[in-house]
Amino acid sequence: MIVGRHPVREALRSGRPLNKIYLAGGRTHGLAEIQSLARERGVPVCRVDRLYLDRLAPGVGHQGVAAVVAAYPYVELEDLLAGAAEPLLVVLDRVFDPHNLGSIVRVAEAVGATGLVLPRRRTAGLTAAVAKAAAGALEYVRVARVGNPAVALKYLRQQGLWVVGADPGATTCLWDVSLTGPLALVVGGEDRGLTKAVRAECDVLVRIPMAGRVTSLNVAVATAVVLYEVLRQRGRGRPL
Repeated sequence: MIVGRHPVREALRSGRPLNKIYLAGGRTHGLAEIQSLARERGVPVCRVDRLYLDRLAPGVGHQGVAAVVAAYPYVELEDLLAGAAEPLLVVLDRVFDPHNLGSIVRVAEAVGATGLVLPRRRTAGLTAAVAKAAAGALEYVRVARVGNPAVALKYLRQQGLWVVGADPGATTCLWDVSLTGPLALVVGGEDRGLTKAVRAECDVLVRIPMAGRVTSLNVAVATAVVLYEVLRQRGRGRPL
């Protein structure tokens, strides 16, 4: 955490990666510049009551503002594609649970994925809890943040990537789709899956075959199943 008007303002000015900024509700004095800088940097701002900030930073004079610092730095979406002959990106759409995100980071590293793409809003960020769940994998996996996942997918399609969305309601089975070229795998949140806008930007939607009575898998488990099918199709044990 970074607390106080001056520390948060300087963190924004320096370009330090921030996941979120909390502002005390109703307080505006001295915070206009912070709000303006946050908009410029694309950092989400949440209005909370002062007691919430007191709990976030107990015993510290927070002056009505606190920022959550990213545990690891982010890169640009273009950086993930640079130098990758056959990129494999994992694009997340509203994955809120840090343990799920950490598990996805870990399996992405295990299969040699090029990187992850996260929305700036309505998703978990690279917090300490995510780093712990990833069990060291964040040291090797690059993560980009984008303002609009649907727009990012449109860009990736323009760059020649095949966009595959994982959707339990899809009619096409995972095993019936070629996953051997430049690929962006899109997985949705724990409750609602892919948003309508993101689903519309997918080239194909696939479902994981299920032989039991449950109708869906945990998002981290589902991501692992699809990524290992990618690994199988591209050649077992061969770096991606």
